[in-house]
Amino acid sequence: MLTPTDPHAYAAAIAPVIDAVHVNLHAATRRPGALGLLNDLRFTLPLRTLTRRDLAAVHRYGDDREESIREHVRRGELADDDGTLRLTERGLDLVHGLYETHAAVAGRIWRDHDVETLAALAGRVLGKAMAEPGDALAVMAPPYEPEGAPAGLLLFNRLAALRYARADAHAAAWQAAGLTAAEVVALEPGPLRERIEAGTNRRAAVPYEAFSEPERETLYTGLLALV
Repeated sequence: MLTPTDPHAYAAAIAPVIDAVHVNLHAATRRPGALGLLNDLRFTLPLRTLTRRDLAAVHRYGDDREESIREHVRRGELADDDGTLRLTERGLDLVHGLYETHAAVAGRIWRDHDVETLAALAGRVLGKAMAEPGDALAVMAPPYEPEGAPAGLLLFNRLAALRYARADAHAAAWQAAGLTAAEVVALEPGPLRERIEAGTNRRAAVPYEAFSEPERETLYTGLLALV
């Protein structure tokens, strides 16, 4: 498969590859329960507190997390300080345990691949995206990276954070078209959806435009080999 040379086409092509790499490592982990909301926020809460408004930006399509929040608070993993969520010591211990599991799984299933190069490239893309972050990426990045974290773990969490850059690009595209979140979810295939996807790709391409074609090819083919 040839790597697309046009940045817009490249952004469209690499998005599902990033998703697949992220989902596949989660699936390979096979950790029952996966810590619920702490799994989603594992690379955010160790660095900063989050408000309900922050979570609304991340879950802009109306995903209700209140029950999960209450359960984490009940178990002493999160503290809710007048609507601001912070990770407790118990919660941080759980995140570190999850990181250890992800690092071990990544080391096993990606051992024959150059994850160091891919992690470095993913970090550069994420850095470019963070220069002008959308609402969700501003909440979710930069990711928590403990000292000495192996390349596989860095790659996994950098890709996880990078997915929010495309989510923000998509939101900006449907908002520019005058749609609400509910309307875009219900939108049928057709010219309007195609225009929104084109707008999404145009915006999502920006972090990749500063990269050379060989660098984009290395990232795309390298990630594709992990799927």
